[in-house]
Amino acid sequence: MNFVEELRWRGMLHDIMPGTEEELAKGMVSGYIGFDPTADSLHVGSLAQILTLVRFQQAGHKPIALVGGATGMVGDPSGKSAERNLLSEEVLDHNLAGIRAQLEKFLDFDRGASSAEIVNNYDWFRTFSFLDFIRDAGKHITVNYMMAKDSVKKRIEGDTGMSFTEFSYQLIQGYDFYWLWKNKNCLLQMGGSDQWGNIVTGTELVRRKGAGTAYALTTQLIKKADGTKFGKTEGGNIWLDPAKTSPFKFYQFWLNATDEDAKNWTRIFSFRTHEAIIELEKQHDEAPHLRLMQKALAEELTVLVHSGEALQTALRTTEFLFNNGSTDFLSQLNHEQVLDVFEGVPAYPIAMEVLESGISITDLLGEKVPVFASKSEAKKMIAGGGVAVNREKIADPARLLTAAHLVNNKYLVAQKGKKNYFLIFVG
Repeated sequence: MNFVEELRWRGMLHDIMPGTEEELAKGMVSGYIGFDPTADSLHVGSLAQILTLVRFQQAGHKPIALVGGATGMVGDPSGKSAERNLLSEEVLDHNLAGIRAQLEKFLDFDRGASSAEIVNNYDWFRTFSFLDFIRDAGKHITVNYMMAKDSVKKRIEGDTGMSFTEFSYQLIQGYDFYWLWKNKNCLLQMGGSDQWGNIVTGTELVRRKGAGTAYALTTQLIKKADGTKFGKTEGGNIWLDPAKTSPFKFYQFWLNATDEDAKNWTRIFSFRTHEAIIELEKQHDEAPHLRLMQKALAEELTVLVHSGEALQTALRTTEFLFNNGSTDFLSQLNHEQVLDVFEGVPAYPIAMEVLESGISITDLLGEKVPVFASKSEAKKMIAGGGVAVNREKIADPARLLTAAHLVNNKYLVAQKGKKNYFLIFVG
């Protein structure tokens, strides 16, 4: 199965320019996808494009990842209803470094002729004067052509309008394609379906300015079955950077997918064979309550994006929070990661001196930290067997807790009833 057939099977192919599939069948082709540095990390919405480049390389072609140091200064209007804030060069450089490091984790840079390459369009725009640009590129694309693009029409016809800065974006992206075609023999640009207008502007510039031929291919924009935005949660974007989205939260995002989404996303993101995916779908349908597809996808992608070790931490965290697992996993996390795991859970600092001399569980939870409104309330619930510390049920209100009970010499996890957690930490 060739690259285009692979995308079709996975439900990813959206638009393809005539002749593209035939060109790819002739032999190795260089193709690129652009990534805008709006943040110092990519998110799961970008993961589909990253994996498109990976599959492109696995099919024997040469992938080029373009990080938009220049286009990032302008802002892509595609899919946007308002002007985007412009970033300083210092912020852009920081973002570019983060994105480059992430891309290097996925692509193979030691594969001979089809080795991956990362380029930054600021390298060829930094010395390109405005007058040179409008003379050498602008004269080849008419305003009528640019105005006809959906991303432009929607903004111009809307209430916010569009600045010349954003209007020029498609011409700048088009020139990227021309430059890569001329200097890197890049014949194909790929991207999400919202990029079709910008991509074909590039093919037009290659045709009109370079008297050459270039090709275009776009993939489906990923959505949830309920119509809500993919990659968004109540807490915001699901990032690929573990400092922005912990491996636990990353794992939980995929684990909490609906059955329909899990089936669609497995075909899009999984590197399992077609036969393995079809078999997994069959097993899932036979016992949907086991959530086999969600678990398989969550595990595969957590390892792919983070690591096997990160997956084990995510599994132990899940086991602790939802299946009465041990608190031992806390010893493998730093303080920020622990707070991330317990996001939304009341967290209370306590001085080490309090525990060094020992304190009764009643005094600790009913006075030192406000787990209970009073010591009498604490005593009553403890005696009734409704309180646990570090998963150990404690029924004696006079039971002493000391520094020896701390996990990683820092944490106590109190539990009131079945679902009410409280994090107590030395600090």
